[in-house]
Amino acid sequence: MTTPLPERAGRRCHNVLNSIAATLYFSPDLGRELGSVGIEDSDGAYFATRAAAMGAVGPGTVTATFYNFSHDLVAKHVPAVWQTASPQTVLAARERAIDATLRRLLGDEAVASKELAEAAELGLRAAEACTRSARPLYAAHADLPVPEEPHLALYHAATLLREHRGDGHLAALLEAELGPVEALVSHTATGRGMTPKWALGTRGWSRTDWEAAVLRLRERGLLDAEGELTEAGEAFRKEIEARTDRLDRAPYEHLGAAGVERLTELAKKPLLTAFAAGAFPEGMIGKA
Repeated sequence: MTTPLPERAGRRCHNVLNSIAATLYFSPDLGRELGSVGIEDSDGAYFATRAAAMGAVGPGTVTATFYNFSHDLVAKHVPAVWQTASPQTVLAARERAIDATLRRLLGDEAVASKELAEAAELGLRAAEACTRSARPLYAAHADLPVPEEPHLALYHAATLLREHRGDGHLAALLEAELGPVEALVSHTATGRGMTPKWALGTRGWSRTDWEAAVLRLRERGLLDAEGELTEAGEAFRKEIEARTDRLDRAPYEHLGAAGVERLTELAKKPLLTAFAAGAFPEGMIGKA
């Protein structure tokens, strides 16, 4: 009989793997590799890098699947970015950037370690239970070949699990009737999301958009006059994460309690090394 997963074990494992996957988007190696194929704007590079697995899609598809970006910002870069570099070219540049990023952050010895190879194996095993239906970003990445080198395979597994949970999270946001800016505002209010400065600087929304979302959340009783979550707001956000957990439970149940614990343990070390190496900008997360 399979040992039941401890509460939030899957979420904790995902959070570690998600952070490993996110290192790419803050990496100078990505800017260099995308720049080498003609994509020099950072927003265009992000949209192309994450959307390339879906092919040369239009701005509507990117806005729908990325959810919390302004459609005007997306349409500024998509589909024009595909005129500069095809999705296949972008995917090749992305893999080079992943390789360079992990080697720079972790070091060649860690990249070649048995522990990292074991983490890749466990991550891929968990992803075996992911499902494609109604999960477009996951499904697109699941069609990509699994890289042979363990550090690239780990990154691939982390991306599969990241996008699988992300697709499910969007379903939870829709059910909760949270629009893109409301989702950003309420997540920031938890203290675990991007600061307003980072959200406004990267998602394409205006301060007016932000304040309008704040007002709507206050009218729903989810934020107080100071912009903090009310008791109802805290319960509301917790339920969204719990719904997301339920929609994302299959890969972690498939891996089993011992496997999830081991994968989390193995992935934490490279993540902490990446943090120490400056993989993420300071001041990005929080309420200020």
